Amino acid sequence: MTTVHCRLVRDRIDTADVLAVVGREAAGASVLFVGTTRSITGDVVTRSLDYEAHEPLAEGQLAHLAGAAVQEFALSACAVVHRLGVVPVGEASVAVATSAPHRREAFAAAEWLMERIKQAVPIWKREEAADGTRTWVHPETAPAVELGP
Repeated sequence: MTTVHCRLVRDRIDTADVLAVVGREAAGASVLFVGTTRSITGDVVTRSLDYEAHEPLAEGQLAHLAGAAVQEFALSACAVVHRLGVVPVGEASVAVATSAPHRREAFAAAEWLMERIKQAVPIWKREEAADGTRTWVHPETAPAVELGP
């Protein structure tokens, strides 16, 4: 039986738990991708990221994409956990875990999922710079809009 596990959380993401969700005896490969808040983007020093979502739609879209990945890449299991709220530098904002009989499919599915999550899931990211400037960032769909501190 294939497992699809998708959640939105407001606390730290336990990456070991996310990886454990996809463990299967029939899987020869498990892949864990963890997206973290980086300290510098271009020439902007980042203090934190703040994620907001239309939660029912976001959860539904995450589940839809995870299910599509299971079918497309013949996965044994798939898990996606995305954090909402303020995510300080160095902490995880998203974790995607996939397992499959072979590594090629597990790696490809994780990358495919991340690309589609960024494009299609109604989760919005606001970057707070070291100077207090806050900017909504969603590069795939629109230019950034600066907000005052």
